[in-house]
Amino acid sequence: MGNQKAAKPDENHVSGQSNKPLSHPAHALSYQQLAEELRANTLNGLSAQDVKSRLDEFGHNDLGEAEGVQPIKIIIAQIANAMTMVLILAMAVSFGIGSYIEGGVITFVILLNVIVGFFQEYSAEKTMDSLRSLSSPTANIVRDGESMVVPSGEIVPGDLVEIKTGDTIPADVRLIEAVNFETDEALLTGESLPVRKNEDATFPDNTGPGDRLNVAYSSSNVTKGRAKGIVFATGVYTEIGAIASALRKKDSKVREVKRKPNGKAKPHRYLEAYTLTLTDAIGRFLGVNVGTPLQQKLSKLAMLLFGIAIVCAIIVLGANKFEASQEVIIYAVATGLSMIPASLVVVLTITMAAGTKRMVKRNVIVRNLKSLEALGAVTDICSDKTGTLTQGKMLARGAWLPAMGTYTVENTSSPMDPTTGDVRYDERSPRHLNFKKGGDACGTIMKTDQLLQNSKSALSAFLYVASLANLATINKKDDQWLARGDPTEIAIQVFASRFDMNRLKFVSGSDSPEWSEIAELPFDSDVKRMSVIMKNNATSEYFAYTKGAVERVIQICTKYAPRDDGVLVDITPEFREEILRNMEALAGLGLRVLALASKPYEGTPSKGDEVERASVECDLVFRGLVGLYDPPRPESAPAVRQCHEAGISVHMLTGDHPETAKAIAIEVGILPTRMERVARNVSDAMVMTASSFDALSDDEVDKLPVLPLVIARCAPSTKVRMIEALHRRKKFCAMTGDGVNDSPSLRRADVGIAMGQSGSDVAKDASDIVLTDDNFASIVAAIEEGRRIFDNIQKFVLHVLAENIAQAGTLLVGLTFKDARGLSVFPLAPVEIVWIIMATSGMPDMGLGFERAVPDIMRRPPQSLKTGIFTMEFLVDMVFYGLWITALCLSSFSLVVYGFGAGDLGESCNERYNDSCDTVFRARATTFACLTWFALFLAWEMVDMRRSFFRMQPGSKKYFTQWMIDVWRNRFLFWAIIIGFVTLFPLLYIPVINTVVFKHKGITWEWGIVFIAAGLFFAGVESWKWGKRVFFRIRNSKKLGVAWKDMDIEQRVFGEYLGSSDDDHHTEIGDDDIDLEKERAALEK
Repeated sequence: MGNQKAAKPDENHVSGQSNKPLSHPAHALSYQQLAEELRANTLNGLSAQDVKSRLDEFGHNDLGEAEGVQPIKIIIAQIANAMTMVLILAMAVSFGIGSYIEGGVITFVILLNVIVGFFQEYSAEKTMDSLRSLSSPTANIVRDGESMVVPSGEIVPGDLVEIKTGDTIPADVRLIEAVNFETDEALLTGESLPVRKNEDATFPDNTGPGDRLNVAYSSSNVTKGRAKGIVFATGVYTEIGAIASALRKKDSKVREVKRKPNGKAKPHRYLEAYTLTLTDAIGRFLGVNVGTPLQQKLSKLAMLLFGIAIVCAIIVLGANKFEASQEVIIYAVATGLSMIPASLVVVLTITMAAGTKRMVKRNVIVRNLKSLEALGAVTDICSDKTGTLTQGKMLARGAWLPAMGTYTVENTSSPMDPTTGDVRYDERSPRHLNFKKGGDACGTIMKTDQLLQNSKSALSAFLYVASLANLATINKKDDQWLARGDPTEIAIQVFASRFDMNRLKFVSGSDSPEWSEIAELPFDSDVKRMSVIMKNNATSEYFAYTKGAVERVIQICTKYAPRDDGVLVDITPEFREEILRNMEALAGLGLRVLALASKPYEGTPSKGDEVERASVECDLVFRGLVGLYDPPRPESAPAVRQCHEAGISVHMLTGDHPETAKAIAIEVGILPTRMERVARNVSDAMVMTASSFDALSDDEVDKLPVLPLVIARCAPSTKVRMIEALHRRKKFCAMTGDGVNDSPSLRRADVGIAMGQSGSDVAKDASDIVLTDDNFASIVAAIEEGRRIFDNIQKFVLHVLAENIAQAGTLLVGLTFKDARGLSVFPLAPVEIVWIIMATSGMPDMGLGFERAVPDIMRRPPQSLKTGIFTMEFLVDMVFYGLWITALCLSSFSLVVYGFGAGDLGESCNERYNDSCDTVFRARATTFACLTWFALFLAWEMVDMRRSFFRMQPGSKKYFTQWMIDVWRNRFLFWAIIIGFVTLFPLLYIPVINTVVFKHKGITWEWGIVFIAAGLFFAGVESWKWGKRVFFRIRNSKKLGVAWKDMDIEQRVFGEYLGSSDDDHHTEIGDDDIDLEKERAALEK
């Protein structure tokens, strides 16, 4: 993004004008005049060639603020951070006291660290920059006659844009069509109420932005309706761009002085502001108030270790009687450095960047790095159903008309082709059909034209609603059926088209179409229905057509036709119950059921007139029910099972009917298949409607035996209440959302997840992560990736800190080795310490950050953000590994000096090599080789904190060679360790480098000690891991019981709720002997 050409502001630009001046501002022109001046096509949009030339001429549609990846900033950040500054300080001390060799080595290590860190972080920043472009807003446009979605930055003046509820307007747009269209312009004008737009109006040139009702402004959000318009201004030429250009400045990092109402301030307020500014700057430099929470914690840990390092340095000086010799000072500095995890923050940043890149491959875009840490701790997922757990490809499976009976569609899997499949007809209602038996038990297969001929008026009246109360269109092009619109509406439109009642046939296709749409009342999540007013051009009659949730539609219906003769009768309470029973029969099959209704409309509105919803949605005639099947995604059930194995509860929050939601929830595993065995009070709590849940007080919700696993007819406000209820139970939740009204719940959730395909721009902006495929399985993949990142961070931090303890322990205990003058003989030379800290350990730490997930990562309970990575197991491991390495290193040094040597520690062996120091130099080389090997081996052992290094894949049959495959899987870690092994030998044997720089000597028979120590290292670590496995196995058996392993996943998850079902009974649906005439008579009565 940073390299794209952006539009540059013109000082003479006038508000309301285009990038290239028009004869008048856009709001003063009719849209036809504007289209002519911009050479735009209001039907087919721009051509690809036009777009390319205009993009070259006008630049990208952004505000010119993108800076891209700046190498100089990365280099400065690599140098000007607390860890590097400590090394620079050590380098300065070394040169200051004349220890040029040590100073030179530290300089080399600093340069190596900065160079490697720069390239790694540069790559990470490039990754993050590409991810930012992936998560940037998109826009629906028409080009070359086809609808498409493009990044908002690629929009040019003259583009034809389609906008709907929830979208963020991508540029300044002159409207050419608006249906109940309202926008929120508070960002631009400060107006708190939505502004209703009128595409036909024009205004004087000098009209202010807030009064230009024919213009939709860039960055405004659509609160209602839909519209189409021509882009006339992009980038800095938009109204919001002009404001941004005028006010653009860098965020001030200076604290403001607190002043009195008269603008004056007391002197101490200036001191307070300057002090806070200084502490902020220090905090940013030290990294304790920037980055993610974990990055801040690790920066604070580094500061704590820095304090411990100073104490260690003082101990070294004290043990040497505060002798101010070069070697003592350097050793004190090196001992201090051994406690500082110099690569920690850099490795953390690189690990997170690599994790976000991996997530893109799994259809997840991370918008907020904090969510990477939070994902591993998620205990509950609140997910929508349609398009997330299900495929979002609706098929109309059946319809019920009171006057006719039941129509069932079968033998089709194509959601857009009305010519495939068969239609069965039966005079009985759905609740009297045996759908389980299917086939002839559900009626006779008949041709659709014959069914239309057999019906006098009821079927056509039903199909008019299905076709016209519907914004979706389907048509055949090149032997392929194409559909455009919402999946629900497409399914209903396909059903109507089976009977040759296609919407396009009615409203277009000739100079004088049969029907004209006069007004549209869009679907509203509060009333859960939509309506249109249509005019029959032949008779000049007006009709209102409505569809929506069954309960909400029958509330506004007063009549229905009991027979196919057009005679209407009043709806009685008994008939309302009959409607609901048939709805439940369809919903019990997992169908989403909608009601259709219509009436002649008393009025003669013109297109564009504002119509009151109350005048349309009242006194309607109930026409029937339609059942839509949205099959679950094949991967949903395995993903839900994986969640249960990982200790995560899944909640379905959907707008569907309870029976529909319940059927799908059972199918994917959110609810137990044996619901009849669940105690009545628990099953009632597991499945609730939003109205029932919202009617409960917080205390009553908290007393529920279980929070609802399914909430049907869910409203956006219910999602917020659900999050609050989970938080009161100390749960950590992820919430999905796609609509404008979902933004409060997405912000309130611990992890907000927006849908990339169906989600609104407002929802995406409020979210932490975006799913590019709207798939529930991708949420589980994101959680798995979050746990992997958390695991890897824990692994490399443990590796670093265990090494720090080992080094500090070896150096501090080694102070007890005294020469003839009573001065300490150092078991490791200062340069050896610095080399192990920076050169040997840094790359394996990065390699651990790239490690793949361990096999059981999704069979563990969620991580605790309260303890974070510093669990009790982590702390005990850190101390054990550190002390075990310390013991082995000191033992190796002692064996060479005292076991196989004469115990002579020589003279001045800390300063230079002489004949009396031969044993000490050999002992140092042995200790250096041991510590190097232990650091490298420990990295491999950290791949799994509990499993044996030789048996990390328990199911593998390769008992003796599996470890070879495991070490090769992470090639970065493999080569980092191999390089660490290889570089050890030149340091031991190259003259001058060994005795003068590293103050050790090449070894021969001492390799035997190194190999034995390495064997003991593995034996100790493997024994420790074995003990941990036994401990946790016993603890889990006591906690969960011996029979836990033999239970299926449903018993594990729902076992405490499953019991006797003597009180529950279910009646088999289906009665082939029903008396149809008695049923009809009862309905009429």
